[in-house]
Amino acid sequence: MSGKAETICTVLHPEIVEYVRGQLPERIEMNQLANLFKLFADQTRIRIMCALSYEEMCVCDIAMLLDMTKSAISHQLKLLRMGNLVKARKSGKSVYYTLADQHVHQLFAIGFEHNAEGSIQ
Repeated sequence: MSGKAETICTVLHPEIVEYVRGQLPERIEMNQLANLFKLFADQTRIRIMCALSYEEMCVCDIAMLLDMTKSAISHQLKLLRMGNLVKARKSGKSVYYTLADQHVHQLFAIGFEHNAEGSIQ
């Protein structure tokens, strides 16, 4: 224990609790959402997705843009593909990446809009 006395809640609003309980998604859905947001919790992955929000790019171009190794970029792209945030298109020997769909674009737009409203650093 932290040494602080635990506050006991004496006022309950069972109708609110039951209403909200009925609205909550299943735990597995919330876990999936948490895992999605974990992918956004890495600056390198954010930089990759931000670049891909402007243009389809290959690993070499992303590596050059971000001044990173192709191996490091490939590793992050694999995680982003597994999370269904980016998709790949093969053309000859090259593989080009882009954001998976409009939802990912919207997540970025909403995130930047939210940041502009406050002072998140």
